Amino acid sequence: METSSPFAISMDPSRTYTIPSAAELERRYAELKPGGRFKPSGCTSRHRMAIIVPYRDRESHLKIFLNNLHSMLQRQQLDYGIYIVEQALPSMFNRAMLLNIGYKEALKDYDFQCCIFHDVDLIPENDKNLYTCPVNPRHMSVAIDIHNYKLYYKGAFGGVTALTKEHMNQVNGFSNRYFGWGKEDDDMLRRVKLNGLTYYRRSEEIARYKMIRHGRDKLNPKSKDQAFSEHID
Repeated sequence: METSSPFAISMDPSRTYTIPSAAELERRYAELKPGGRFKPSGCTSRHRMAIIVPYRDRESHLKIFLNNLHSMLQRQQLDYGIYIVEQALPSMFNRAMLLNIGYKEALKDYDFQCCIFHDVDLIPENDKNLYTCPVNPRHMSVAIDIHNYKLYYKGAFGGVTALTKEHMNQVNGFSNRYFGWGKEDDDMLRRVKLNGLTYYRRSEEIARYKMIRHGRDKLNPKSKDQAFSEHID
């Protein structure tokens, strides 16, 4: 199976991660433009893609993520930018709000056609998992190693998802009300369905990810907001 991880990375918490330094990342990806932007030099890409990453206090994860994702996106010859949206205040994490902010800011920079909303601890394993603009909303992180490469639950719509500008406008983005871990992804799936959209997934053999092991952030407990948060089939 082809993989998108050209550099050795240990995902075992009992071993040492292979984490490149900031200087090493700059050397490896010297062709990047300011702001993490890339265009293939030999062709005009069919897909203008913004990667939106909510972030707080995970520098080592971010370096592993960038080291792998830049390589894969460039092999796929995408016109892309990676946007790291950091929550600096020491309050409960609000993933959805950061995704909305990243979406708005990315569109100020460039005429992106679509966005992939991507957790920093998920590393794609297969180049055939194309990071392209979807016809319908796409749930991408189908098979994660910590779940034995099986879908976590039938209505899962978190981790990594892809939506076009038209999709985001139609569903009015993510809900800003979910502080803490979880439930904003279930809310987004409900928005997709209530607006008459159909979502889809690639096969478990293609849409495979490794999760970087980490402890639970004490400032990010499970969300207590129940509105529109139940698992959806």
